Amino acid sequence: MPYICAIGFKIFRMTVKFLVTCVLLMCLSCKKTSQTSLENGDDKTKKSQVITEKDISKLNYLDFAIDDRVEPIIESWQEFNQLEAIIENTKRGDLSYFKTDAKKNLRTLLSDIKETIPDTINTPAILARIKVVETKLYKTESLSNLSTTKKDELLETLKELLVSFSNLSFQLNKKMENDSQNIQKPI
Repeated sequence: MPYICAIGFKIFRMTVKFLVTCVLLMCLSCKKTSQTSLENGDDKTKKSQVITEKDISKLNYLDFAIDDRVEPIIESWQEFNQLEAIIENTKRGDLSYFKTDAKKNLRTLLSDIKETIPDTINTPAILARIKVVETKLYKTESLSNLSTTKKDELLETLKELLVSFSNLSFQLNKKMENDSQNIQKPI
């Protein structure tokens, strides 16, 4: 009887060792698979986030250009011209501005825009449009720097930014149009 117990115990130990080894191998192989799939996922994410000029040209929005009457007023407004350059680069699919120290640069640029706005166009309507552009710039900056952002989300945010800047241009045009009308009141 003790002999049978010893053999049974040896078989039990060998079975336990075998099971522990199998579990360890399964855990190690699962870990490698998940690391590999995560690395491949990161590469796909980076490639899928690339925005091109073609992607942006497919966005459906109404883009208002600055009117000739507005040009002389904003010509010397350097901060607005910098903002316009950022928007033009964005239209070309160049989001490099948002990849640098954009938050600090944006904060400085946008506060300078508000401080140096020419008196002829310093109205609540235009200031509100500038605030919307500011919000959309910050949103674009934050989403473009997240690795989890999907291309569709980023494109939608870029569309919102471009629409907000277009609305600012439209409001500038309307302000100058209203100022140029000389309507005489009847006596």
